[in-house]
This record gives sequence, structure tokens and C-alpha cells, in this order.
Amino acid sequence: MLPKINGRIAWVFQEENFDIDLIVGVDNIKTKDIEALKAVCMKEYDPEFAKYVRQGDVIIGGENFGYGHPHYPSCRALRALGITAIIAESFAPGFYRGESTNGFPLIECPGVTKTASRWDQVEFNWDTEILYFTNKNIKLQCLGIPKKSKDLILYGGIIEYLKNTRLKSV
Repeated sequence: MLPKINGRIAWVFQEENFDIDLIVGVDNIKTKDIEALKAVCMKEYDPEFAKYVRQGDVIIGGENFGYGHPHYPSCRALRALGITAIIAESFAPGFYRGESTNGFPLIECPGVTKTASRWDQVEFNWDTEILYFTNKNIKLQCLGIPKKSKDLILYGGIIEYLKNTRLKSV
């Protein structure tokens, strides 16, 4: 079963071409220690981000979110803090490929930055691909999520996907 996406909007990145490395800072993109990454996650935007974010929260992004080199520490830190998905106007192709392969839910939803405010409550329906702002009673139709992306999310990433699909068919 695909993960339930039902939480608050922990942050809204309005800007186009947002470089995902900025979430932990460029100086930390080679850091592997998850506790160190959590400690610096979003410090430049909200020094108390880690204190307020909780399991089930989501991040909202603008056009071409994840632009730049697709490094993984930022999303590792976000996931470790409880972020369950990133919902954006659109994603940079390299970022989308990389994080989808890691099994992280990335949902493209036109108009989301015009509708979203920090701490809004949202629910996402995997079947209808509708994002519902429960506190505003607004629904947005998201773009279709490819079956392969859903499968990677279902299995938690490429390794488990391959173990459970390719190896069983041999």
C-alpha cells in the first residue's frame, strides 16, 4: 500500500529552480551522518524547523524544484525529520529520477504554490491524484504519477523493487 500523505505543510518554496542542496547547505552535501544533517536541515530558512516539523508533514515547491546537481543529503534529512512527500509545481528531471529511485513520493501539482500556506493541512489521494486542503476546503488535481514511480514508492526504493520484481521473475 502506498504511504498515507496526510499532514501539514512544513514549508513552501515559492521560487523557481530551487536548488535542493540549500536545504542542508552546500557545505553539508557530503555529510553522511543523519543526525548532523537533521541538525542543519532548513537552518537558513527557519532555525527552529526541526523543532516544529513532525511525522507526516510535507514540503511544497515551485517550478523545476530540485534544480542543480541531484545530491541526496537534503531529502535524507527531510525524511529523517518526518517529511513524507514533496509536492511541487514541477520537478527538475535529475532530482525526480534520483528521489523517485529512492522511493520518496514526489507529486506534481499545478497551482499548489498559489494555494498553499505554511501549516495548512493537506491530504493526497493516490487513486484520484487529488490534493485536498482540508482547512481551506480546496481540491487541486495533480498530474498523473507514473506507475513505475508508484512502484518504487511502494517498495521503498530501487533495491527492494528489484529484489521483489526482477529477481522473482528469473
